[in-house]
Amino acid sequence: MKQLVLFTDLGKDQPYKETWDLQEQYLQQNSSIKAAARGLPGHQETSHSTTRSTTNHLLFVEHSPVYTLGKSGDIANVLISEEDRQNKGIDFFKINRGGDITFHGPGQLVGYPIMDLEKFKTDLGWYLRSLEEVIILTIAEYGLKGERSKGETGVWLDPDIGGRERKICAMGIRCSRWITMHGFAFNINTDLDYFNYIVPCGIQNKQVTSLQKELGYELPMEEVKEKVKTNFEKIFDVEIQPAASESLAL
Repeated sequence: MKQLVLFTDLGKDQPYKETWDLQEQYLQQNSSIKAAARGLPGHQETSHSTTRSTTNHLLFVEHSPVYTLGKSGDIANVLISEEDRQNKGIDFFKINRGGDITFHGPGQLVGYPIMDLEKFKTDLGWYLRSLEEVIILTIAEYGLKGERSKGETGVWLDPDIGGRERKICAMGIRCSRWITMHGFAFNINTDLDYFNYIVPCGIQNKQVTSLQKELGYELPMEEVKEKVKTNFEKIFDVEIQPAASESLAL
């Protein structure tokens, strides 16, 4: 039996904080189930809790413009003043994922898998490489060769050609009790000017790109989403099903 992943598309122009809260809600639900099943202090183990299982989720969203700074990030990589940022309508959050500064906004597909890796493989390196492979397979369908850059997460084009290295998908995750959150930011029709005000991912002298920039035309977002979902199912060997509407907390 393949693992089941419940899918929710949160749509466009979603504020960052509400989506972050939803991820935390799902992570805490899964963590509580695991803690109860193991009889950890502070959790009353019952016959009901031991038979319950964690739930895997995959959220898709296009955020309203926002910069997020990872827990190990350097605020110096934010090049815009707070006043200018606010005037441009860009939010800012320090968050609990790995990685440095990045941008989320319209035309960018952000994917948040909340996955119990104990149902798959308890290896964060494997998990990140698998997420990268989902995007590599997806852009290959558009004739682009996605690659990995040594020592850096995400998906790149021409990572070994000096001056031509450009990132098309950034990644940063958090994992607690082997439950994941945060995920990937895949530039599809993204306005890349937003990246001019930060040092993306804290990496100097490397570019950011998008499917639209590489191909020279705007992509249908729904088409790309379906390809990402199909490749996610393939790489993780899962079955994706729509989540019940009542499970959506936004």
